[in-house]
Amino acid sequence: EVQLVESGGGLVQPGGSLRLSCAVSGFSFGTSEMTWVRQAPGKDTEWVSTISIHGGSTYYADSVKGRFTIRRDNTKNIVDLQMNSLRPEDTAVYSCYAQASGLDYWGQGTQVTVSA
Repeated sequence: EVQLVESGGGLVQPGGSLRLSCAVSGFSFGTSEMTWVRQAPGKDTEWVSTISIHGGSTYYADSVKGRFTIRRDNTKNIVDLQMNSLRPEDTAVYSCYAQASGLDYWGQGTQVTVSA
């Protein structure tokens, strides 16, 4: 069974930091790009960041570039999203996503709330 389980969300003040993790099982983690997306209340899902199979290439939405860092550990089947300088507009449910064997897999999401 494929599982993507996010953790690390919470409430943080503007300017603060959080690190999200996505633990993956059930497919060959080292053969899939990994992606973080987010969905704010009342808004469409927004792509946040993608990391290549071996971690050598990373891609970020303009809205998070310079503040967020995506990393992966293929020995532990984990992909992290380090989020710094958080803003109220970063408030959303963050989910990790992967495509394996032509199928799409999503985690259940973790809530990030940025508020004073």
